[in-house]
Amino acid sequence: MKPQTASRLIEINRRFYRSFGDAFAHTRRRIQPGIRRLLQETIPTSGDWLDLGCGSGALATEWARQGRRGSYTGLDFSPELLSNARQTAADFSTSGLALRFAQADLTNPNWLALVAGQTFDGVLAFAVFHHLPGSDLHHRVLNQVRGLLRPGGLFIHSEWQFQHSPKLWSRRLPWEQAGISPTELDPGDTLLDWRHALPGQAEQVGTRYVHLFNQEELGTLAQETGFTILDEFESDGQGGRLGLYQVWQSI
Repeated sequence: MKPQTASRLIEINRRFYRSFGDAFAHTRRRIQPGIRRLLQETIPTSGDWLDLGCGSGALATEWARQGRRGSYTGLDFSPELLSNARQTAADFSTSGLALRFAQADLTNPNWLALVAGQTFDGVLAFAVFHHLPGSDLHHRVLNQVRGLLRPGGLFIHSEWQFQHSPKLWSRRLPWEQAGISPTELDPGDTLLDWRHALPGQAEQVGTRYVHLFNQEELGTLAQETGFTILDEFESDGQGGRLGLYQVWQSI
């Protein structure tokens, strides 16, 4: 993918979250079933964890509610979502747990400066990686994540599988609407419309860029960036198949 095309895709999502950040946060007040399963079965109750794309703070709130210990650092590029995260997490006691939030854009190579000198037991990225366009950016971010992990550390992530929902699949938009030729894109790159109505307000409509990952593509990325896949499962949404979750371990 050409850098100019990647920049245009990134700007589509920046514009979406600038315009609809508060409305989007309203739809993300609870953690997904797949994340709850990981909290119960996979993620230890103590340690130092970094959450990339922490959003409006639903996971941070659950982290504190469960009495986890150590540290939780949440990064997101949207100031609107971070504001929601800070307000929500402030309502919970965090004895034994250091909670921190900071603004960071994974598409900027310098985002690592926010965690300079730190390492983590695990890095989380739920419904985030599919918003990063192009193989070059995928490899760069994954190599950065691996560099933040302690020996044997975990990278736990999920990617949207919207092809399993006829409703979401019907919301695909032609790339010409964004002024981008499909020939400039990678297989799986998708433009979706997004609709939500806050109480007392008219329906809001926006567009987002999403890359549809498959298991083969993720497996290749893991191998090429120094990870092994320990576990994977599908969860979330009607039918329990809207999210593909994977647990990677640094080699």
